Order: sequence, then C-alpha cells, then structure tokens
Amino acid sequence: MMKTHTVKASDISQEWHLVDAAEQPLGRLASEIAKVLRGKHRPSYSPHLHLGDHVIVVNAEKISLSGSKRQKKVYYSYSGYQGGLRMRTLQEVMEKDPTRVVVHAVRGMLPSNRLGRRLLKKLKVYAGPDHPHKAQKPTSFTPQT
Repeated sequence: MMKTHTVKASDISQEWHLVDAAEQPLGRLASEIAKVLRGKHRPSYSPHLHLGDHVIVVNAEKISLSGSKRQKKVYYSYSGYQGGLRMRTLQEVMEKDPTRVVVHAVRGMLPSNRLGRRLLKKLKVYAGPDHPHKAQKPTSFTPQT
C-alpha cells in the first residue's frame, strides 16, 4: 500500500538566509529570493503550505540594472481619486527608499493571495550592509546568476 507523505507544522524548521544584493541583477535576485520564501528549495515543497525560510537582503542600494532602466522603468500608484495617478521612475524610487524596489520585485513573484502576503512578511530588506538580525545566525545565500 502506497501512502502520500504530507508535511506537518511540527516538521517545518525555518532558517534564516542572508543575501548580498550588491552587483546582482534585480530580476534574477528577486526570483531566487521568491524561491526561498516559497520553500521551493526544499524537497518537501508543497504549493499550498507555508514552508519557506526568512530572507535578509543587504546592500539593496547597490543592485545592478541593465540598460537604461533607471530612467525608463516607471512605478505607478493610483489613489483612487481623479488625477491621483502618481508615476515615479526607478531612479526616483531608489533615491527615496531603495528597499522598496527589491520588495516590489519580490512581491510580483509571489502568489497574490493570503499565502503570498504571509510569505512577504519573512522578507527583510536593508539599504546598507548592516542588519539587526545577527542573533538569528543567518547563513549566507548566493543567488545563482
């Protein structure tokens, strides 16, 4: 008789990973982070369960972008009111808060439901090289580019 193995909540051990975003392409970095957040790097992956690990991203201000994306890529936000469409280039967003660019890219690669919102809470992004999560003893994680 064959039995299907399902992962229980008690079997899940969550780890912390540290990613240095310096000189990493934004899209490739975001896809690798989303893979770890979802738990696809584990053999026990199941699409409906919350199996992912925590990810800490440092040096978000030093991400690499190809071509002229800094001037041409536009982020839109709409308030819902007439004339409330706000358009900002990637350069403007990077000057104000470089962590938003990484969070926005990773959010687009996660599911658009309750699970995706829970997974996004495990992402910690910092503009510089310092982070307050040293007590969790994160393991260094290098995205495959």
